[in-house]
Amino acid sequence: MNPETEQSQPQSEPREPMLDGVADHHSGPPYRRKAIYLLPNLITTGALFAGFFAILRAIQGDFEQAAIAVFIAMLLDGLDGRVARMTGTQSAFGVQYDSLSDVIAFGLAPAVVVFLWSLYGIGDRWGMLGAFVFVAAAAIRLARFNVQVETVDKRYFVGLASPAAAAVLMGMVWFFEEQQIPFYENIGWVWVITVTTGLLMVSSLPYYSFKSVSPRLRVSFLSVPILILVFVLALKDFALTLWLLAVIYALSSPVWILGRRLARLLFHRQG
Repeated sequence: MNPETEQSQPQSEPREPMLDGVADHHSGPPYRRKAIYLLPNLITTGALFAGFFAILRAIQGDFEQAAIAVFIAMLLDGLDGRVARMTGTQSAFGVQYDSLSDVIAFGLAPAVVVFLWSLYGIGDRWGMLGAFVFVAAAAIRLARFNVQVETVDKRYFVGLASPAAAAVLMGMVWFFEEQQIPFYENIGWVWVITVTTGLLMVSSLPYYSFKSVSPRLRVSFLSVPILILVFVLALKDFALTLWLLAVIYALSSPVWILGRRLARLLFHRQG
């Protein structure tokens, strides 16, 4: 056969991998580069840093600044979710990152602050146990929230939310440190408050989530003087106001459940 009449097979040139997120056919299936939304995750990182900063300040003995840092983390934690919803930048990564940040800012940081502030004086084992109960409860609470987020009534939290639990402890530290009252010497009471707050986080008690609150919400006339009273008290003593609000919220569900049971018991006795 004449080689001149023989048709040569076209040789395929090697393809360069595309850099716009799609790979070539020889290197495997198509892929896209992963990315995260900057703004909401940046706010979450700020909350995480605030919790980390609180731990550092507690180690250095500045407990008032440590407590304030945790409250700043609460502000940022409430902001990141709203920013994500307003800008349409919600993601599964953001949900998981927010939960990990909450474990540090509202679980580990408050426990370390309270331990170094007071609980270490009760003895290494009991003080460490009380602080660890709070940390473990915060982690369990957040894990349960992630699992049940699509199945529970969004108007209520199941168990005390971790930011509110942290507010109970950090409000206590902030107020007594600001007033220079040595409440940290009452180690037994601090231990009971820490453990009880932790147990409320993993309880099944319903807590109002305030997610249904809107500018169009109608309230009774009694709410106006109450809000004025809270505002005046906050102007006079901001730390005390935050602590009282956190304690009232933490006790609201147990008191409500207990009140209903007592009323039902009295009703059956009268009947």
